[in-house]
Amino acid sequence: MDLKLRPGTPEDAETCGRICYGAFSTIASEHNFPSDFPDPQVATGLLSMLLGHPGFYSVVAEVDGNVVGSNFLDERSTIPGVGPVTVDPAAQNHGVGRVLMQDVMRRAADRGAPGIRLLQAGYHTRSLSLYAKLGFQVSDLLACMQGTPPKGEISGYRVRRASTADIEACTAVCRGVHGHDRAGELRDALEQGTALVVEHDGRISGYATDLAFFAHAVGESNEDLKALILAADAFGGSGILVPTTNSALFRWCLERGLRVVQPMTLMTLGLHTPPRGAYLPSILY
Repeated sequence: MDLKLRPGTPEDAETCGRICYGAFSTIASEHNFPSDFPDPQVATGLLSMLLGHPGFYSVVAEVDGNVVGSNFLDERSTIPGVGPVTVDPAAQNHGVGRVLMQDVMRRAADRGAPGIRLLQAGYHTRSLSLYAKLGFQVSDLLACMQGTPPKGEISGYRVRRASTADIEACTAVCRGVHGHDRAGELRDALEQGTALVVEHDGRISGYATDLAFFAHAVGESNEDLKALILAADAFGGSGILVPTTNSALFRWCLERGLRVVQPMTLMTLGLHTPPRGAYLPSILY
């Protein structure tokens, strides 16, 4: 194949969105799971946002002048997150995905990123194998969970909308849990009006950029995350991502009627510090 890579542009959104929807829907259907994207318009809307966002690096693959795939690197915070990486089903199994992955890995290395993160569908054995061959290691197992948010409160924990005045306290919590901050994502969530904080003993002890597939949350304890989950009006997209290794929180979600949509795997390359607290990753990590 005459495979070439180039930077993505906003004009690629429709073509890349169609490919993204086709790739995710095809593999999900083969394994009898729901697709992460209900229709091509949702995929196109997401990629349009990524292609126009200065915090995301994008790369497009072309074969004989035709777009066959794309990949993205979330560079808003210290540790970049990969994805979505998608290849047209008609062009798969020819090494396009590997080349797209190698490109964003080079990008991260050139920028001096201490590590990289990604999430992959647990049923997608080909992507699991590819990422492992590229050096990524399995760091956690997750359950994408959806359902009607349970209502209630956790005694001693108060949830409210976040403001820009909370950034320093929120980044301190994130550093305490993960060893690095995710301030860029937090600032975007503040602009969108989706960020929440939880207060305990008179101080911020956790936050969420949203309770959604493309959002993350961190807390000093499970109680912080329970309070945030209880405050949600809905779980955006495919749902929230709950580490199954956090058996107490996972069980708590199940007992309140949330169901597992699909298993997922958190994979890391480079710096990775086991969390010292509770967290919900986003699909970008």
